[in-house]
Amino acid sequence: MSFARAKPIDDLYEEVADYDLVVVPDAPLASALNRRIKRPHLGTFAITPRRLAAGRREEAEDRIAFLELIEQTDLDWKRGAYAIGNILQCWEHQGSREAILDYDAYVDAATRQAVEHIADLGTTSQRLTEYRIDASQNVAVVGEDQLTQLERSILPAEYDAYDTFDQQVFEYPPFHIFDSSTAIVDTVVDAVTDENANDIAVVLNRESEFSALIEAVFEANNIPFYGGPGFADHPDHRTFVQLLRAAHGGSDTRVGDIRPLLARLDISLAVEHDEKRLYEVEAAELDWVVDFCTHIEERTFSDALTRFEDKTDRRLDAFRDELDALGLADANATERTVEQLVFYLQSYEVPVDRDNEGVLLADAKSAAYVDRPVVFYLGLDEDWTHSPPRRPWVDQDAQYTRNITQFQLLLQSGATQYYLVQDARGGSSVTPCLYFEELLDEEFERFSDLDATSHTRWDGHAGRGFEKESVDVTTNEVSTISQSTLSTYVNSPRDYFFDRLVEGPDKDYLKEGNLFHDFAEFYVTHPEFVDAEIIDDVVSYMLAETRPFIRSVDEATRRTKYRAGLETIVAFFDENTPVDGEFLTPTSGWGSNAFAERFDKPVDSPVTERWFENETLGLKGKIDLVHSPTQLIDHKSSSRKSASEVVTNSALDPPNDTPDFQALLYLAHWRSQQPDQHLEFTFFHFLETLDDIVTGDADLEDTLTTISYHPVSFKEYAASEAFFEEVVADGANKCQKTLSQVAYADYAAVFDGASLPATTDSEELINSPFGAELTSQMKDHVGDYKYVETGCEQVMRQLTRTRGQAFFEGDLDAFETFVDERLEELNRRRAGEERFPVEGLGGEPNYRYVDNRDLLLEGDR
Repeated sequence: MSFARAKPIDDLYEEVADYDLVVVPDAPLASALNRRIKRPHLGTFAITPRRLAAGRREEAEDRIAFLELIEQTDLDWKRGAYAIGNILQCWEHQGSREAILDYDAYVDAATRQAVEHIADLGTTSQRLTEYRIDASQNVAVVGEDQLTQLERSILPAEYDAYDTFDQQVFEYPPFHIFDSSTAIVDTVVDAVTDENANDIAVVLNRESEFSALIEAVFEANNIPFYGGPGFADHPDHRTFVQLLRAAHGGSDTRVGDIRPLLARLDISLAVEHDEKRLYEVEAAELDWVVDFCTHIEERTFSDALTRFEDKTDRRLDAFRDELDALGLADANATERTVEQLVFYLQSYEVPVDRDNEGVLLADAKSAAYVDRPVVFYLGLDEDWTHSPPRRPWVDQDAQYTRNITQFQLLLQSGATQYYLVQDARGGSSVTPCLYFEELLDEEFERFSDLDATSHTRWDGHAGRGFEKESVDVTTNEVSTISQSTLSTYVNSPRDYFFDRLVEGPDKDYLKEGNLFHDFAEFYVTHPEFVDAEIIDDVVSYMLAETRPFIRSVDEATRRTKYRAGLETIVAFFDENTPVDGEFLTPTSGWGSNAFAERFDKPVDSPVTERWFENETLGLKGKIDLVHSPTQLIDHKSSSRKSASEVVTNSALDPPNDTPDFQALLYLAHWRSQQPDQHLEFTFFHFLETLDDIVTGDADLEDTLTTISYHPVSFKEYAASEAFFEEVVADGANKCQKTLSQVAYADYAAVFDGASLPATTDSEELINSPFGAELTSQMKDHVGDYKYVETGCEQVMRQLTRTRGQAFFEGDLDAFETFVDERLEELNRRRAGEERFPVEGLGGEPNYRYVDNRDLLLEGDR
């Protein structure tokens, strides 16, 4: 596939070599032509209109005009910058400084003031307006359609125009498709050496991820390059500005928010503090940062910069000069002045001195020519498409033509071109640059639809990877697993693996939950000690302990929440006093209790916070409360789930999208301690009635979800006299009316005539042979009445509800087998016999419950 070919620089030079002056639209093109001069030439040969008129290297006139404007006037910085941008842009496209005044929607007092002020400045646009090329010169113009109205105004009446394209076609090279941006960058790095760095250019979108990646990798590999980060992107400049902004971030600034800043300041702090508020963390490492931020309003920018230089042992002379130019050096670093500085650095490119050695990094939206033998193009996606200025003075068609011509020329730079792209990113297709639609004839939606080569596996830096050394060690086998670890492992084994390797920050909800648990344990042991005064003290203590996580404006709300939770715990245990625990062995003293230490009272009850490791079943955990020999209670600060939700989340084949095996695991363990018993596991959601407590309508029953275990199969339970009597007593109306007219033996006989299907779908059960048998026999005993048929349907709905809200013998047996299989599988993976896959037993993990999302690669199984 092909499109119009750009004239090779050598051919273009031969066409214009005999002219006195060659006007070109692009500075790199001028430099390329000037490097090919073969004869003595007096004065300028190839040059851009702006440089010709200014008589020197072009400067960013918008920045110069802005600096002059804020120094000479009291205009608001943003209004002034907006006015200057409009004036200069309109001037460029209409050829007159006052042309902006013809557009009423863009004219205000600031614009008029800026127009008058700019008139007195020696801007490049002003010089262009006044300059005319001497008519006696023999002039050639290359790429005339790429010149703006203002640039064309300097041309003499007579000149020769040369097109940038010839009559031949450019057969563009194939696209090289990679799986990731990292693979693309590494491919470029592999191609660069100290010897060829000056022969290579890399074209990229300066705002893309490629920019930071390529610069970082070049620096890490000591590869020289230029055209890289600007003034504001200099690491020390960026760090200082981040520090100033953090100082005005308010009391809610979290340690994690400024971790990159801390790293630049060589401050190392444990990751556990990431979600805590900066000013509430007691850590000596943060003393300098906290002092800097606390007193920022009292310091001038110059003072703040000096402190930063002393801390980092670096000199930022260029930054200090820029502060002087802005008139900010002696101004206090208030929130307003800091935001002014940030606005300036984001709006204008401050010139920096660069060494023109090494790989050239060119911005895809600025360059049209790159004069290097080898050119790599990174990305080439829709972000390479220019966003034309939406202003009435801009001819959109002409601007589009300039942009696509620039793109077309850029793609042909160098003797050898490499187009390195991605077909997909983050699970979504990558859209090629929109200009390809006009340049290419074929239909396509992605790069793989064009002439492309895929590089799906990348071998890395041959010989430069990590050294590997075999070690003769024995892997410790995991013999028991907790409910939370099992849930994580089932959702994503890879996430489980990284949980073992990567530390995570402390969480406010975990801190709160632990304190509520400690109070519940303390109250069960010392109910007589806890009165209103103690509750007040506990609330204050909890607020103090969680203050690093909580915004100050939320303290009153948290106080109400904590008090409500504590009072609900007290009310529940006052109504549901636990057994004395004589049937249990003494506790092992596992863990500590904040309130036992605070009030100097031991918590040694065998019924609370009971740790277990069941080696036989491979299970471990901590039972919050053994309420009786057949009932366990777990305290929850989270939202309540129904019994059916709990059972659904405990599914094994396949696992549910939100796996949670706590009830199953604890009941399986407790069954081994209390065999052949009906057991109950109750979730006590002590914050569930928070809103009702505030309005005075709380009901403790609304905090409880109980899951029953029946030590028989579901079929046995469904056919039992206990279930029959339960339905007769508490079933729906027509259900009661039907079964109350038959004997239990008549009901039990149904199970001899048909098999009960294993389903929790009531309609499936009703339409099954069992459903037909139940209805038939009940009609035989009671009569062929409509209410009998309805009553039978209600019985079957009750059966499926019971099946979906409780566990039976087969469920726990299956879970024990499931745990054995998972432990065997886990130990194989720990031993290195197979990888820890990203996907769990149910397929793609539920990423809402993944803790290490950034470490899981898309498409990796």
